[in-house]
Amino acid sequence: MVENKYLIRLAKPDDLDVLVEFNRAMARETEDKDLSIEILTAGVETLLKNPILGFYVVAENKNKVTGSLMVTTEWSDWRNGIFWWIQSVYVHPDFRRQGIYRQLYEFVKEKARNQQHELKICGFRLYVEHQNTVAQKTYEALGMKDTGYIIFEELELG
Repeated sequence: MVENKYLIRLAKPDDLDVLVEFNRAMARETEDKDLSIEILTAGVETLLKNPILGFYVVAENKNKVTGSLMVTTEWSDWRNGIFWWIQSVYVHPDFRRQGIYRQLYEFVKEKARNQQHELKICGFRLYVEHQNTVAQKTYEALGMKDTGYIIFEELELG
C-alpha cells in the first residue's frame, strides 16, 4: 500500500501559478496545445475567486504542489442532482504512479458526501482523450465507467 505522504486540500489563491503551469503542461502532453498564459491565468484566477463556478483540489508534498484537478458542476434534471465534472487533472511527472490521483479523487468523493445535506451530488464525470489509455485504466480502476457518450463542442461564439 502506498504511504499517504501527500496533503490533499482545496486550492488557495497562492496556488495560482502552479495551477497555470500544470494546466499548460497537461494541454501540451494530452492535446499538443500551447495555451495562452494570459487567458489561462485569468481563467484559473476567476475560478479561484468564484467558488460557485467550481474548485481546485491539490496534492502537496513538503510544501510543493505535486498534482491537481478541477471540479465544475452540471445540473441533471433526469436525476434531480448535480454531477461534479473532474477536469484539468495533472500530476507532475516526478510524482506519477504514486497514487496521487486516487487521493485527489477520494478527497472529492468525501467532499461530496459531506455536502449531501445541502447539495445532491448524483455522480462524477470526466472526459479523457481517446488515446490516453493510461488515464483510462486509472479511472476504471477507481470504479468509473465509459458512458458511451461522444462530446461535441462549438468554440468562438460570437
